[in-house]
Formats: sequence, C-alpha cells, structure tokens
Amino acid sequence: MIESKIVKLHKMLEEKEISCKELTQRYIDALQKDNAQLNAYVTTTPEAALEAADKVDEKIAKGEKIDILEGIPMTLKDNISTDGIRTTCCSKILEDYVPIYDATVWKILKSQNAVLLGKTNMDEFAMGSSCENSYFGGAKNPHNIEHVAGGSSGGVASAVGGNIAVYGLGSDTGGSIRQPASFCGIVGMKPTYGAISRYGLIAYASSFDQIGPITTSVEDAAIVYDVISKYDKMDSTSQGRKGAPVCDTLKNDIKGMKIGLAREYLDGVRDDVRQSVEQAAEIYKSLGAEIVYFDLPALKYALPVYYILACAEASSNLGRYDGIRYGYKAESYRDVNDMIKKTRSTGFGDEVKKRILLGTYVLSSGYYDAYYKKAQNLRGTIVNSFKNAFKVCDVILAPTVPMTAFENGHAVSDPVETYLTDICTVPVNIAGLPGISVPCGYNANGMPIGMQLIGNTFEEAKILNAAWQYENAANIYKSSDFGVKL
Repeated sequence: MIESKIVKLHKMLEEKEISCKELTQRYIDALQKDNAQLNAYVTTTPEAALEAADKVDEKIAKGEKIDILEGIPMTLKDNISTDGIRTTCCSKILEDYVPIYDATVWKILKSQNAVLLGKTNMDEFAMGSSCENSYFGGAKNPHNIEHVAGGSSGGVASAVGGNIAVYGLGSDTGGSIRQPASFCGIVGMKPTYGAISRYGLIAYASSFDQIGPITTSVEDAAIVYDVISKYDKMDSTSQGRKGAPVCDTLKNDIKGMKIGLAREYLDGVRDDVRQSVEQAAEIYKSLGAEIVYFDLPALKYALPVYYILACAEASSNLGRYDGIRYGYKAESYRDVNDMIKKTRSTGFGDEVKKRILLGTYVLSSGYYDAYYKKAQNLRGTIVNSFKNAFKVCDVILAPTVPMTAFENGHAVSDPVETYLTDICTVPVNIAGLPGISVPCGYNANGMPIGMQLIGNTFEEAKILNAAWQYENAANIYKSSDFGVKL
C-alpha cells in the first residue's frame, strides 16, 4: 500500500518519535542544499517555519491533540497571498510586492500551524507550461534537472517531487497543477470550480482559476482537500465541499464502476503515454471496473476556446498593474500614459504580453462576436458534452499530458508544441470539473508519465477513490534522489 507521508509524519509527531522543530529543520536543511539545483523556491521562510514548529511542539508537550496538517512542512505557489511574505507571481512587476492579507487557503492552514517553508516558482502570472516564463528562471524536474518541472505550478511540483516539501498548494487554470504533477511523477488535484476559495489567489483567468493540492500520494491529496474545501463568503463563486469528507469514502471497492475512455483523448499522444494509459485501463478491469469507450467530439474545440476566453479574462485582470497603485514602476516617463506603457512593457515578460494582446484583440470592437462570443457558446457545448458523458460512465480516464517532460529550452524552440501540452487538461477547466493526475508509468529514459481521472462536478470522492485504487494496485511511484528521506 502506498504510504501517506502526512499520516506517517502526523503519527511520528504525536508519538514523539521526532519533534516538529527537528522535522522542520531537516526540511530547511534539505531545501537550502537542493534548491540551488531545483530552483523550486523563490522565497524561503525558515524563521516563520520554525516559529510554527515551536507552537506545535508546545501543544504536544502539553498533551494536546494536533490536527492532521499541523506541523507538516509545506509550500505555496507564489500567486497565493501571504500577509507579510513576498508574493511575486514570479514577475518583475510584482518583484517586491508584500501582501497585507492572507489568502483564505493559507488562513485556514496557518490556523492549524502549518509549517510554511517558502513560496515556490511558477510561470509568470501562471501563464505557461514549463515554468520557464518565471522572472526568476524555471524550476527543474527532480527526476532529471535537464528537463522542465512543468507549469505553471512547476515550483510546487519540483519541491514536492524533490522531497523539499511534504505537500504544496498550486493553482490550475488550464492544467497548471495536473501537468507539472505528471511531469514530476506525483499527484496533482484540480477540484471542482468553487470547491476551494480563490480569495487571495492573484488572478489570471477568474472563471478558470482553481487552487488545489500537489502531493506524493492520493491519500495526502484527499487529506489536504478536506481541510481547505470550505465555503468562503469572501469569494462570490465559493461553494465549499459537497457531502462528507472525501477521506471517509477513500479506499472503497470500485467493482462495477464505469470508467470512460474518450477516443479523442488518445489522439495525438505519444506511444509510451498511450500504452501507459491503456495499461491503467487493464488494471482497472482487474479491479472489477468496467471500461466504457465513447466519443467526445467537442474536445477538438477545447484548446482554442480556452486560449480565447482565458486571455480575454487575463487582459482585464492584469489591467490593474499600471505602476500607480502598487508594484514596479518605470523610472523615467513623459506623462501618465507614457509611464503606464513603459511600466507594462518592461514589467511584464513576453508570454504575459502576448496573452494580454490576444485577450484585448478578441474583446475589441469588430472581433468580439467573431471570437469571444463564439468561444463562450462553444464552452457551453463542451460543458454539455461532459454532462452527457457522465450518463454513460462514472469517471473519465485520460492522459494528463500527451508527452513526458521536455528538455529545458524546448518551450522557446517549439512554442506550439508547448501550448499543445495543455490539450488534455483544459477541457476540465472549461467545464469546471474536478480532475486528478496520478503517476502511471515511466518512459525509456525514466521520466514520469501521468494519467488523469475526471469526475462530474463535486464528485471529488469518486475520482480520489478510483485514483487510490489504481495507485495501490499499480504501485509504481518512484521517489527522486533529492531532499528528505523519511
């Protein structure tokens, strides 16, 4: 059975096999040693981590019960606001920005004395699939540092996969949790839109963005999800978790469960990825599940629909970075208009500027109906296609990414292929569905392959249970050589 790191460390702390301070120091030492190679962290917070650890040790010394995530060393993607701790979105325009409030997810975890080791690397404003669009340089893959960690939550995936954080929170707009989890051989979960508060998440595309956990096991993802999936009045789209905690329904028998395989999801994926997903389907059969093949033709529209709508929302959301209210400001300018132009031209990276321009174009007079309105209509078609799919199956099995992690620099030499890495993940965000990426194999060079399980809205329990059953039947997880060994 795949071991839950969180459960193991929780027991060690409760039974006083290790103090929280000792555990935290081990992770701080590993981070300081290995981050030079991985570049997973852009800001480290050892003092705050040790302060939280001391609080946990005090509780344990008094014989008080500690919560499941209390004292567990973790990390946050650098677009999740942290009061008093630099939050940059890995952009020059927010290089020195320090929020004055906490994101709701961090507020929840902080109240449980979570040990924050630091803020992790990402593609600038979460725009990218390799983490190389970061102002601070890209995070590296812990299985081979010549390869990318994926994006945009590449730093979290690198830190968790490299054993310099037990778990982390990322954000997923078009696959930004699941894709790097697949590349780094770990678990990444994108919850239903609205299940977890977005308050304090610096926006890229507000109708797509969703915070979720990145962990080394399905059980750990379920634990973190249960803790942070609470209704929040500060987020108008928040609904919180529906039903019982998912941990209560984990490990249920899946005999008779219908697992759908849409033929379109297997089109154009690399042979090794397809074979791994098909082998996963065979494992599900051996567990008593039924594999249902079906067509999902609307998938061919997903990528253009995503880029039109997400970039349109980005052009609106990023309008607030003008050099007047906060953030970087150009040093010399003629007037206010010149100042705003120079601030944005020098403050934003190329990929962000590209997406702002595309978004502004599709919203402009004469093009709104041709692009934006048409994409919104097609979004409805994709949503309905998934609703129909769940009439014939309980969950959908698909590749997470059509390929394994590419080498550093490939995103620059072949940007089109880099955009295509999102082709299997963006439909989930378009429809607001929950999805989870789980390791399902390795290619000939030892690089991880991930498979994706997609559920109907607020059916996280189903996909987590199916993922847990596969994970323990296949038992293929390989830890990297970096970081803390438990």
